[in-house]
Amino acid sequence: MAHPTEDKNFRLPTAVRPHRYAATLTLDLDAKSFSGQQTIEVELAEPTREIILHAIALKLGEVSFRSGNARHQPTSIRPVEVSETVVLSFDAPLPKGPATLELGWTGSFTDGLRGLYLAGKVAATQFEAADARRVFPCFDEPAFKAKWSLSVRVPEGLAVLGNGPIVKEEKDGALTKVTFQETEVLSSYLVALVVGPLVGTPAQLVGGVPVRTWSLKEKEHLTRFGQDVALAVLPLLQDYFGLPYAFTKLDQVGIPDFEAGAMENAGLITYREVTLLLDPATAPLSVQKRVAEVVTHELAHQWFGNWVTMVWWDDLWLNEAFATWMAFKIVDQWRPEWRMWLDFDSHRTSALYLDALKSTHPIHGEVRNAGEAGESFDAITYEKGGAVLRMIEGFLGEGPFRDGIRLYMRKHARANAVKEDLWNALGAAAKQPVEELATAWVGQSGFPLVTAHVEGREVALSQQRFYSEPGVESGEKWPVPMVLRYEDASGVREQRVLFRDKQATVKLEGTGAVKWLCANAGSTGFYRMAYDKASLAALASNLQVLAPSERIALLEDQWALVRSGRGSVADLLDLAARFGNEEDDSVLDELVGRLAYVENRLVDGEDQARVRAWVEKLLSPGLKKLGWQAASGESDRVKLRRSALVRAVGGLARSPEALAEARPRVARMLQGERDALEPNLLDVAVAMVARAGDSALFDTFLQKVPKEPDPATQRRYLMALTAFEDPALAERAQGLLFSETVKTQDVASFVTGLLANRTGRDAWWAQMRKQWKDVVARTGGAPMLVRRIVESLGMLRTREHLEAVKALLRDNPVSDANQATAQTLERLSQDVELRERCGPEVSAWLKRQP
Repeated sequence: MAHPTEDKNFRLPTAVRPHRYAATLTLDLDAKSFSGQQTIEVELAEPTREIILHAIALKLGEVSFRSGNARHQPTSIRPVEVSETVVLSFDAPLPKGPATLELGWTGSFTDGLRGLYLAGKVAATQFEAADARRVFPCFDEPAFKAKWSLSVRVPEGLAVLGNGPIVKEEKDGALTKVTFQETEVLSSYLVALVVGPLVGTPAQLVGGVPVRTWSLKEKEHLTRFGQDVALAVLPLLQDYFGLPYAFTKLDQVGIPDFEAGAMENAGLITYREVTLLLDPATAPLSVQKRVAEVVTHELAHQWFGNWVTMVWWDDLWLNEAFATWMAFKIVDQWRPEWRMWLDFDSHRTSALYLDALKSTHPIHGEVRNAGEAGESFDAITYEKGGAVLRMIEGFLGEGPFRDGIRLYMRKHARANAVKEDLWNALGAAAKQPVEELATAWVGQSGFPLVTAHVEGREVALSQQRFYSEPGVESGEKWPVPMVLRYEDASGVREQRVLFRDKQATVKLEGTGAVKWLCANAGSTGFYRMAYDKASLAALASNLQVLAPSERIALLEDQWALVRSGRGSVADLLDLAARFGNEEDDSVLDELVGRLAYVENRLVDGEDQARVRAWVEKLLSPGLKKLGWQAASGESDRVKLRRSALVRAVGGLARSPEALAEARPRVARMLQGERDALEPNLLDVAVAMVARAGDSALFDTFLQKVPKEPDPATQRRYLMALTAFEDPALAERAQGLLFSETVKTQDVASFVTGLLANRTGRDAWWAQMRKQWKDVVARTGGAPMLVRRIVESLGMLRTREHLEAVKALLRDNPVSDANQATAQTLERLSQDVELRERCGPEVSAWLKRQP
């Protein structure tokens, strides 16, 4: 009979639990290897002949088990590759009660971006979801929380950072031994270590907690903004939770090569440099907002995730959805002028898009093993989860919702919890049936399309599950918390409705004729809206009275109806034509995104040129009025509107006039003239100029990439290399993927850029198919990056492409990206069908335009 560990879905038995790890690691950075010694204090709930730990590629040396005065050594130490465990077998039952397990081992740094790895000159760990087992033999599941007392022996002269502050530093032969303060109880995935030639800001105290931000020396001037964000939002988070920060100190460190955006290790948050380091004098506002949002997201995790932790990875969304929602809420409180909720809405779009596929998954879905946990870090877990929490907060009210969160944090402090614990706390605080609402939205895939038909003062509502594939139907329904906003003789009113059934009729409060109705006020609901013809015309005629979020939702919903075969692309373009005088940058971003899809994916040749000419005619008057040069004291709103218009006229419409304006400005910027381009124009101007650029410009960008200290600027130049449309230069860019120019963290983005290049796409696609295994291997096995490589194939356009992608993924399956494979194939199939269905309609519409 096979041992239970021979199953990939093996879970640790709960009869042996760790309470404390005392470990010493010795790092050899030159050899990229390490050795370790540790004592684990454990508790046995019953006698057992074996102890099972997680370990990957670790060579165990001496192992002994001590209980009281008795010492037991295992008769066998058996690694089991399939479950990433090691089984310690003993010849007699080990007694129930407290004991210690002593282990010695050796291991190697990983070549990818997980476990313990080298990012340039910096050694760093990344353990989520389940890679602590690459460094420590340990109980590597989130439910097995324990205290960690860690020492590390490293070469002299390096900064050494751990979860706690350093309590002792001493010379140990040729090495330095650093001992950290013992941690609070932590799940193993939250343990971290960073070693390298790093420098930190001076410590600043928030309620007695020292806060520092770290980087490589040459990037020291870019740490101030991230430090200031942490100092500003930490007190706001403490106030929201009603609990002090628990982890003694807070270090934030930019890692030169990093898989995710950031990682919330307790007291030692690690970041991809581009999400932490910037110069506010030169950074676009989008970069500043992104850094503020990521920093706040990771700090929110110090409570939600680190202090109260999920039991298992099926509740990963509890961590991520909450931190996603909380980050926008807190940054909005800190910087209301940034209008963060509009950014939240644009992030939510990716979740609505994904959740309209048949291959979507519930927010809370079955996760059988660590590999499947890695696939859960997607837009459903983060953005849909965050949107559902926002919707529940809107239904309960801000005060009762916060009271429920505080109750949950107090009740499960230092422990693990499941989703029902959160619903119970929210329900107790709000005295509302939270579980009904939450279970439907968290446990069920998809979301509804709500149809509203206005007849006098009554609104007939109906709901059905929304699929982006035409003709697909199913019978699910949701309790939909709706906020109806409308105007009648008494003015603009709001009315709340919990729409539970397939159909319902709502009588609108107030008097007189209803001028217009928006059935997702503030766009806070996670659903799509369809209106009867007269109601849609009334909204289109009253755009100016709708909030920016509602205008965005109107465009998004009409586009979704086109994709699903329920709406006409000609009607969508007629609606888009009404936005020529739009002044809100976020609405313009949405408009440009929709029109860019039409130009890029639905038409070719002369029709493509006609789309560009129409967009230029619609939006260039706005750009001419604003000009390219920012006026003194100009608001962020105006700067961002200019940026959106340049994207439309220069990026999408490819206006020769806009290119002629951008070229000399980019040239002056490259020569160091700071005022040549307003920061919010940098991305679009560099991309436009690169697209039409020559070999001299290509060489300039190529030389700047490795030398540029600012990570956002470095990324801008790197991605510009993928944009050159001269075929010879497109081929040169393709050749860079396997060079040191492209860091592991940037591989998926670079591949996506190459597939987006119109003149280079087909040659690169042919090359990619030949080198598919090498391209996937170039990610170093990082699950998020592997998934994004698969998703990049969605940049392809034709049925011939689709068939080739199907064959490639069928013959070369990517085991860490099963979900991404299904979603990419379904999405690409729909894009191809949409192109074949709507291309002729777009062509006919364009010919009717004056």
